Formats: sequence, structure tokens, C-alpha cells
Amino acid sequence: MASSSGSGEVATERRGIPGAQFVEDVQTYLAQAGLDVNSALAFLQERLQQYKLVEMKLLAQQRDLQALLADFEVSEGIYSRARIEDTDSVCLWLGANVMLEYSCEEATTLLQKNLENAKASLEVLVADLQFLRDQVTITQVTIARVYNWDVHQKRIRQAAAPAKDS
Repeated sequence: MASSSGSGEVATERRGIPGAQFVEDVQTYLAQAGLDVNSALAFLQERLQQYKLVEMKLLAQQRDLQALLADFEVSEGIYSRARIEDTDSVCLWLGANVMLEYSCEEATTLLQKNLENAKASLEVLVADLQFLRDQVTITQVTIARVYNWDVHQKRIRQAAAPAKDS
């Protein structure tokens, strides 16, 4: 249903996050999707919850990446800052119970590369979060438009009902 675009624009997918459809004309949207108002609202609410879940996961990833940029992990979930005294080599924990000894120059190169990768990943993550927030906003606006259209239609029917009785 999110890919039918007869009554609105559909944003493209971004890294597995489906784009939300902005609905210009609710009646056309419902007709093309073959849904009644309650089904459409249920679908949109479900999609909104999915977006919120993805947002929570992305925010957790962002926090983890930002922690990596500032500190090193001493143990799982424990980070600290360090100053390395003049030495010939250092041992770096690579994860998966692997620690290797590097010369200071090699360690600096490896850590610099890891820092660049983390910054690039953070940049992509921030863009993903912005895309996701846009989809949440579009979905919330669509929910409001569908709900308001339904209220308006009910008022029209109520106004027409007494006229038929007369």
C-alpha cells in the first residue's frame, strides 16, 4: 500500500527504511489502496510504530559510535580515556578475545583508520535518522489527514440525514 502513488508522492527507500507516502487526496488514496478509514489508520499506526522502533535502534547505534570516537573500551560497556607513555609497542584489543601487539606507528595508523570509519558510519547514521524523522512526520501528517477527512465525511452524512427525513 505504501508504494501506490496515485494520490501522493512516495519517498524512496533508504537502507531498508521504507519511504512514507504523503497523501494529497484521502479519498483517492483509500480507493486506490482498497481500504476503509479504519484499516488505513491501522496500517499507518503500525508503520509509525515500525519507524519508532527503527529510530530507537539507530539512536542506540549513534550513542555507541559517539562513545567510540571519544573513549576506548576497557571492558564490555566500560570506557576510559588513556595517555600512553613513551613506549616501543602497544597492545590493542580487537574484540572476539583477540589482542595484538603493534608498534606505536602501526597502532596509530590502525586507530586513525578506525576513527575515520567510525566518523563515516556516524555520518551515514545521522543521514538515516534524518530520513527516518522525515518519514515519521509524513506518516503523522497522513494519519491526521485521514482522520480529519473521516470526521468531515461523517459530518456531511449527518447533515444530509435530517434533510432526507424532511
